[in-house]
Amino acid sequence: MLDALLIAGVDEAGRGPLAGPVIAAAVMLDPSYPIVGLADSKQLSAARREQLATEIRTHALAWALGRADVAEIDRINILQASLLAMYRAVENLHMAPTQILVDGKHCPPGLARPCQAIVKGDATVPAISAASILAKVARDAELRELHDRYPDYGFARHKGYPTAAHRQALRRFGPCPAHRRSFAPVAAVLSTTVFARRP
Repeated sequence: MLDALLIAGVDEAGRGPLAGPVIAAAVMLDPSYPIVGLADSKQLSAARREQLATEIRTHALAWALGRADVAEIDRINILQASLLAMYRAVENLHMAPTQILVDGKHCPPGLARPCQAIVKGDATVPAISAASILAKVARDAELRELHDRYPDYGFARHKGYPTAAHRQALRRFGPCPAHRRSFAPVAAVLSTTVFARRP
């Protein structure tokens, strides 16, 4: 039986948005310090995610982030970019896990340890839940920074997801450098819209 101390949970945040990077996290929890309240990050309030992220970073045996930027997403597609971000997160761990548990249907290629993909793992496997929280908190922070650079788009509110307000701003101003040009709504705007101005 595998030693729970050496299991890394892995998840990503940012597959669906029209802008910003995809960010992944890998977390190795300490069985001697159970963290109460771990859950799929999407089911938690922003304040609760921040609280849990602090606890995870403080008490996990190891944790690390990985990312794939917009240029990589546009070049290799969002699925491959998500897997690349997860691979980088695992590689950035300062401890080598015995096994890797990944949320979803696909394991990142090239990992040096056995990997198992678990559908809805972010809701059922504590280490994956912890990874989903760290990835979401890190990505939200990056989108708030993007909001400061490109305030017309409202990134601080919708975090790059295709809300009505985001689509309206995209049609009005055109894509900024943070937008994923390979995504259909962005590509459609590029091909059909005369922009009011470029930020």
